[in-house]
Amino acid sequence: MPDTLIYPNGIDAETGQPLLPPLPVETVAQLAKGQPIAQEELEELRARVTVLKQRREAHYGVIAGVDPNDLAQAGWGVIFPFEDAARLPALREALAPLLALRRAQAGDRYRDETVDPRFFYRPGESMNAWRSRNGGAPGQVDPARIPYYLLIVGDPQHIPFDFQYQLDVAHAVGRIHFDTLEEYHSYATSVAASEDPTRPLALARSAAFFGAHNQFDLATQMSTQHLVSPLADSVGQKIAGWQFQRWMEGAASKAQLGRLLGGADTPAFLFSAGHGMGFSYSGGDNPRQRAEQGALICSDWPGAGPVQEAMRLSADDVGSDARLLGLIAFFFACFGAGTPQYDDFAIRTRQEQLQAAGAAVTGLEQYDRIPIAPYPFVARLPQRLLGHPKGGALAVVGHVDRAWGSSFIWEGAQQLATFESGLTRLLSGARLGVVIEDFNNRYAELSTQLTQRIQDIKFREIVPPEELAGLWTANNDARSYVVLGDPAVKLAVAGDKADSQARPEIASITLSAAASAPAVEASRAASPTAAPAAETGAPTDDLRQALSQALEHLEAAASLLRAALNDQPAGR
Repeated sequence: MPDTLIYPNGIDAETGQPLLPPLPVETVAQLAKGQPIAQEELEELRARVTVLKQRREAHYGVIAGVDPNDLAQAGWGVIFPFEDAARLPALREALAPLLALRRAQAGDRYRDETVDPRFFYRPGESMNAWRSRNGGAPGQVDPARIPYYLLIVGDPQHIPFDFQYQLDVAHAVGRIHFDTLEEYHSYATSVAASEDPTRPLALARSAAFFGAHNQFDLATQMSTQHLVSPLADSVGQKIAGWQFQRWMEGAASKAQLGRLLGGADTPAFLFSAGHGMGFSYSGGDNPRQRAEQGALICSDWPGAGPVQEAMRLSADDVGSDARLLGLIAFFFACFGAGTPQYDDFAIRTRQEQLQAAGAAVTGLEQYDRIPIAPYPFVARLPQRLLGHPKGGALAVVGHVDRAWGSSFIWEGAQQLATFESGLTRLLSGARLGVVIEDFNNRYAELSTQLTQRIQDIKFREIVPPEELAGLWTANNDARSYVVLGDPAVKLAVAGDKADSQARPEIASITLSAAASAPAVEASRAASPTAAPAAETGAPTDDLRQALSQALEHLEAAASLLRAALNDQPAGR
């Protein structure tokens, strides 16, 4: 008989115990029945599967005839939250090097709110509403309408993770969110430096694979044996001219991970697998959770007891002297990219609460979502890596919520095709957004299978709970891969015959006083990447922002007027 329990990943840093107990498959299957995929997202996923099955296109994301690796064809855009409009001038100053670079590369297929005021994200807006408002439609992306590459700027409270997941089905989507304007500027400067048209960054072709293994821990034993080690083997056989380093089991120590994240062994690409650190949530704001959730637990942890400082690598362990410029990292770890407010994989019973109120309930009504944080947030470790003052990583790929073994084990067998295909593309020079298409393909296939099996149940077909629970868990796991950073970045490495260079540092930065002042007082300062308005005849950023806000207000007023004339309520 199949195992009747599903074991959620995630280690409680303070106790060393799993963050959640094992869940019966019947409970997970019941939850799956009651949480169908949103219709707009499902339509997109089905379209992707149809295209792939028909094999009409080698690449789903963009329409035929568009090279997804050429920004002049594929386009690039940046999405700011409308709620943060007052802070926008300072943000735009901080991001000036990146915005100038992408505008030059994408040409007339560059988009932001200065090009089109509709490009803001509005509070509570669905992906479909945002896309329709900007002239897009379901199916493959037409970059003449909306760019293929989209960078979200802001925290998941202002632009939710769900919006990012759904937008990423067809587009190549990334996110940056930092606590300071200096970190935004460091990141923007790092990307611009890596793609400097006169002297692009040319690091040595080095890839490192790091597999933590904790004693008596089945999850890390599986990820080392069935993910990290065979993945390094398979990709190494397909890619020539690269140096592959492996740090497995006892060698996967905190000290070694520190050398790979800013130290002497920092590669161009790092793949890491192991537990991500988590904290149980009982209400309120835990400062340790915000600072350390998603920190990488190394082989130093014995597999029992609290996770001590010497056993995990967090943002605080990345020193001011770290050299990270040009790195792309992939963290297979729980909460490695971020944490949602509610657990996407677990439920709790409300039976006692409802019975106490005099309401007897059965079935799915017994269950409710579990809050695991006071608000959603981006993990601090990738924030530190991306926004490092001496030059940051270009991108970090990781999980929001938990990472599951179903990513590489399916029905008891090792399945690495998605990872192998994606990493082969990346190390061959593809932009990161194209690489993530392989993971989106898997998500699309799982989602359509899951939806079909739930539909089968409605027509009284018997679907084993183990099958439904497995599909639902794997679907949520596949959905939760996100890019932190610009999705248009690619590995900054030397060509086949070119000499590599040592990893440089970017110059120390000092933003203008205006940028550091309160947002309402912020104004544009001189930037080496942007010509003064007087020389170009272009309006200042402040003026553009004022015009954008005015147009937004006019649009809203027009909507209200139309609604009044039609005697219908206006939508947002």
